[in-house]
Order: sequence, then C-alpha cells, then structure tokens
Amino acid sequence: MTETSPETRIRVQRRHGVGHLTLDRPRAINALDLGMVEDLHGALDAWREDPDVGIVLLDGAGDRGLCAGGDVRGLYEQIVAGRPGDTALFFRAEYALNAAIAEYPKPVVVLADGITMGGGIGLAGHAAVRVVTERSRLAMPETRIGFTPDVGGTWLLGRAPGRLGEYLALTGTTMDAADAIHAGFADHLVPSEHLPELHHALETRADPHTPTELVLLFDATAGPSRLQADREWIDDAFAGDTVADIVARLRARPEPAASATADELETLSPTALTVTLAAVRRARGLPDLWAALAQEYGLVMWFAQTQPDLVEGIRAQLVDKDRSPRWHPGALADVDPGIAEEALAFVPDVPLWS
Repeated sequence: MTETSPETRIRVQRRHGVGHLTLDRPRAINALDLGMVEDLHGALDAWREDPDVGIVLLDGAGDRGLCAGGDVRGLYEQIVAGRPGDTALFFRAEYALNAAIAEYPKPVVVLADGITMGGGIGLAGHAAVRVVTERSRLAMPETRIGFTPDVGGTWLLGRAPGRLGEYLALTGTTMDAADAIHAGFADHLVPSEHLPELHHALETRADPHTPTELVLLFDATAGPSRLQADREWIDDAFAGDTVADIVARLRARPEPAASATADELETLSPTALTVTLAAVRRARGLPDLWAALAQEYGLVMWFAQTQPDLVEGIRAQLVDKDRSPRWHPGALADVDPGIAEEALAFVPDVPLWS
C-alpha cells in the first residue's frame, strides 16, 4: 500500500509488515519543511497501534543523502519578517518528531546514506537501528551559520567519547561512517549496494528476524576512524574551560590539524561558539533526550529572537553566498562573559511541551 503526500514530499508505504517512510525532496537533499515533519509524525502515529506494521524504515529519495537539515532559508525569512510564532511552530513540531522516533514502541531503522546533517541527525540519531554507508557524511554544522546544534544533537554530542562532543559541535566537522560509529551517531555500516537487500530482508524477516540481527547480516567493518586517531589532541585541546582556552591549546599542539582547527574556529561566530560549548557541557548532565530538546528549544528561540549572528550567518552561507559573515561581536575577547548563562536561562513565550 502506498500513500503519497506530494504537497509535503513524503512517500508513505506499508508492505509486508514494514512501514516505509521516504523523504522525497531530492533536489534539496530532502531538507525538512513543516509539512514534511507533520506528515512523518502523522504516519508514525497511525502505525503506533497498527498490527500490520512491525518495523518502520526511514530513508531519503535520490542519491545525495538522507536529509541535509531543516529549511534554513525558511527560518531566515521568518526571522527577517519578525514572525517568532512561525519559528516556534516549526521547532516544536520537529522536536516532537525527534522525541517520537526515540520512544517509538516499534523498531525504527534509519538509512543515513549520503548527507545527513542538522535536522537529518534529528531523524537518524535517535532511531533504534542507525545504518550508515560508505557514502555517509554526518555533521552538526550549525555554528557555521551563527547558530547552535539542536534536534537532540547536544544529547548525542554530550555522550560522544572524550571531548569529541565539543570538537564536533564547535567545528561542525563532517564524519564518515567510521567516525559516526565511533562518536555514537550510528550503529552499523552497510555498503550502499546492499541496501535493497536489507530492505527485502526486513520485509521477509527470515531467521534471524529482529531488525538488528538482519542489519548484521549485511554489516561491514567500518575501518579506521580519523576521529579516533585524532583523539589525543582533540581531547587535550577541547578540555579547555572556554573557547579562547581551546584555541590557545590548539595553537600549542604540534599537530597541523590542531592549528588548522584553531584557524577554523576563529572564522566562526564567537557568540555561537561560546553558547554551544556551554550547551554541550550542560547536556552531559541532563537526565534524558527530552530535557536536552527543551534546553535546545530555549537556545534556538534565543538565537532567533535576539541574535543578529543567525541571520547574518544564513545570509552569508545561503542567501548572498559571499561566505563572508560579519559577526557581532567579531572576536572572542569581546563576547559578554555571561552570554551563555543568559542564553541557557531564556524562556520562550510558547513552551516546547504542552
């Protein structure tokens, strides 16, 4: 059975006990808009008690990726037009979907094949079975637009080994399959050529029959992780108390990659870096994903309603594409030392959970 939703670009299928959801916006690498989020959540709600659906499979159309993230251009337009209510509506719906995937009573298998970033991590990172391929490229790149990781990203980042969470959050570095598995963003590597066979196996469910056991039939060795190999300098440098301390520690390291990382950090929004560092570290002490999502919601609304760097970052990267953002303030030394606490204490007008 196939139920199409062309307006919101989600393909919904139910076949042989598998509820199959496909993001169908390939020209935009399946970037999420509000309608897509609502349709995904609606399908999950419909299948929650459906005896004919035992497994949910989520993937993306096209050959470029699962999902490049949320509709950042739409966010830009909402902020510029002064429509915080629309911004809140999207994030509340998106975070409710992230939470629904995490607590779903049936196994959710996500194929994070190709680009899976930002909002794509919110779909893939909290699923029961998280599959990557040799083509996978995962990241939380929000600081590059003067923003902060969300969609439960800080929950994953805060639980990454060593100081990888701080490193990945601040730099927005892209992970391959081996890196994603090492950092706790994925579970299994399945070569892309075997994905159709995996889908067939999920439908036929021969012994072994659990989703994890079936994935393991196609699981391949991920190979060496660059992140794992770089842990010595990453863990040392990103243990710094502040972003400025981290940059200084990076400069003191002998590895060329450490110096290059310091250079990269100095091009990013000082405000976004400062708030993101505090957010990831506070997320380590939160009790569950729902608490992390609530913290992130407060932060994203703080950025959207009070911080010019978010609009400027989107303008520079996606609107004018001059790649020359003018951050305010422009240097770490000029950031208000209490800015992270201010951001974390922000209370949105509309609560996340109601």
